[in-house]
Amino acid sequence: MTKVLKREKRKMRHKRVRAKICGTSERPRFSIFRSNCHLWAQLIDDATGKTVTAASDLEVKPKTKNPKPKARETRVVFAGAVGELIAKRALEKKITSVVFDRGGYKYHGLVKAVAEGARRGGLKL
Repeated sequence: MTKVLKREKRKMRHKRVRAKICGTSERPRFSIFRSNCHLWAQLIDDATGKTVTAASDLEVKPKTKNPKPKARETRVVFAGAVGELIAKRALEKKITSVVFDRGGYKYHGLVKAVAEGARRGGLKL
């Protein structure tokens, strides 16, 4: 029996989710990607294959020599700020409703904070 890595499980979940959802120009796909240090969010129009707008925690975090925050709580705060930033940029482009693509990640922690930040910013998920 072969052992399936955590990363591979996430990719399988992501493929399963992506088979069911698709973004349009009126309702783009709100995609999340997180790494060990950073977090990215994009609004994607799958019909044309273009990114409508994007935001990351690199734009929100203060510039320091150590890019990784010390406490998990600060990462969650920055994730909420990323959600609010992408919601602001979406509303500037007259987008109010999106399809949420959690990227195969579980809906908790950073992913949940981004979604709640986007809702606070005025997006409908």
